[in-house]
Amino acid sequence: MQWFGKAIGGLIGALAGPWGAAAGLFLGHQVDMQAEARKRRPSVHSISQLFFEVAFEIMGRVAKVDGRVSEDEIRVARQIMQGMRLTPELTNAAIDCFTRGKSSNYPLTDRLNALAAQIGDRIDLARAFVQLQLQAAVGAGAIDAGKRELLERVAKALGVSRAEIAQIEALVRGFGRPSGGPTSAEALAGAYRVLGVTASAGDDEVKTAYRRLMSQHHPDKLVARGLPESMKSVAEQKTHEVRAAYETIKAQRGLK
Repeated sequence: MQWFGKAIGGLIGALAGPWGAAAGLFLGHQVDMQAEARKRRPSVHSISQLFFEVAFEIMGRVAKVDGRVSEDEIRVARQIMQGMRLTPELTNAAIDCFTRGKSSNYPLTDRLNALAAQIGDRIDLARAFVQLQLQAAVGAGAIDAGKRELLERVAKALGVSRAEIAQIEALVRGFGRPSGGPTSAEALAGAYRVLGVTASAGDDEVKTAYRRLMSQHHPDKLVARGLPESMKSVAEQKTHEVRAAYETIKAQRGLK
């Protein structure tokens, strides 16, 4: 139990009389409560480790939700591991987690709850987690109803809304712009979805959305908050797509 803040607050407050002592004790209590909360807050290392494990477990669970894991799903999972440049030890750990997630008795709810508790209010980490799952699902082909339902369940457990899922999926799928050619209506619509604004949004609103997303998904910030260093490429891809979306909109609007 914390007491240092109350002791110091009471001592200082006592110098100002009874009312000052009471005020000092109250302020000291607040200091102690904050210190206690910091002690209970999970470390970046523990968040990073659990994030890594559950990420590949859920990837395996999503792949197996229809009863079988396809060659494409295995290929995409391995491509993601290679893209992260994992060491042989971490690659084996990721494969073990993927295999564990495929098990029929995989404790999905318990693992999601544990991850949600570790992430806490770090919604940027939750979005990065959902992005990784969508990246694997989209890369393996069409997302059927069973997979989408599970992905939405995962997102909901981590506090990511359906609207955010749609925005993240637009980012993962990309929108493209023909080299040397005009921006297509489809590409432009995709760019707006990535930024999470409508085509009717004002220029300032578009710029604000872009800056907010770039700040939220800055790779170094995410790693500092618990994203595994090996998964930094996930955040880098997102900032690349956000920047590309903004450039597409800028070109269409003639913005500087």
